[in-house]
Amino acid sequence: MTPTAMPSQVRFETNATMTSALLVLVVASATIAGAWFFQLVLDILPCPMCLEQRYAYYTIIPLSALVALGAAKGAPRPLLIAGLVVIALIAAGNSVFGIYHAGVEWKFWQGPTDCTGPVVDFGKAGSLLEQLDKVKVIRCDEVQWRFLGISLAGYNALISALMAAIAVWGLARSAKN
Repeated sequence: MTPTAMPSQVRFETNATMTSALLVLVVASATIAGAWFFQLVLDILPCPMCLEQRYAYYTIIPLSALVALGAAKGAPRPLLIAGLVVIALIAAGNSVFGIYHAGVEWKFWQGPTDCTGPVVDFGKAGSLLEQLDKVKVIRCDEVQWRFLGISLAGYNALISALMAAIAVWGLARSAKN
């Protein structure tokens, strides 16, 4: 420990695996909570690609919690490193997917043709027209909300890249220790 290092700084540096896993856990949890807020409170419904981008968060949240818990309980280092590698790969892949989705929104390239909204159980044939009036089709190539010129798909790309960077930081710091 250097003379200027504080004890809390030493703990932070010596358990970078736990710190990075906890940071990813917080970022991922806040992001998915925000997505649900946009959907359930603000009624900004997700398109099929938006829903697929959430799968990464549904994997990263419990995995990062397990890595953090494992680091706190002294799990084998190779297992913790493998967990961070998986988190980094999933987050990086989701960032690429977010970039792809944002490109579809900006009409840089064509998106999937099946991106036409939710499947509805129409029930009886007599209520078909009534049900069709209630269906709100969410297209993957139409932006529903932007902030500072960036759509939710764009923010997903940025946030996922941040989570990948945090996991890589944890890997780099734990390799030094």
